[in-house]
Amino acid sequence: MMDFQWNLKKFDELNNKELYRILKLRMEVFVLEQECLYPELDDKDFSCLHLWAEHNDDIIAYTRLVPPGLSYPQASIGRVIVAEQARGTGLSQQLMIHSIKSLYKEFGEGEIQIGAQFHLKSFYEKLGFKQISEPYPDYGILHIDMIKPAI
Repeated sequence: MMDFQWNLKKFDELNNKELYRILKLRMEVFVLEQECLYPELDDKDFSCLHLWAEHNDDIIAYTRLVPPGLSYPQASIGRVIVAEQARGTGLSQQLMIHSIKSLYKEFGEGEIQIGAQFHLKSFYEKLGFKQISEPYPDYGILHIDMIKPAI
């Protein structure tokens, strides 16, 4: 079992090394591994919270917590990543639970909307999300919109 340190920071609180490691992981997974050519740097990072887990000075899991009104009317969780070496350990579920709790603490216990990769539908359903759209292509990967009802 890996032990990790959880971090939650606003963009302006990130130091250069943290920002570099976050962007590097996002590029490695989304652009290189998933071969998804999309605007990774979309100017939303400035307004978001950044949640990540570290193990041995490596960022092994990350999400971007998006305030209401920026991507959707509701708060959102995006850029969900678990590094390849940590997959299959249960870290993705821990990451999402930390993300949901952090969103509730920061923005209230309202609905949370996500744009999920379609093949991960059952994973998100186990966390309380419900599909609200038909599948649609998003930069070459099939996605669906999902909502987690307010508490």
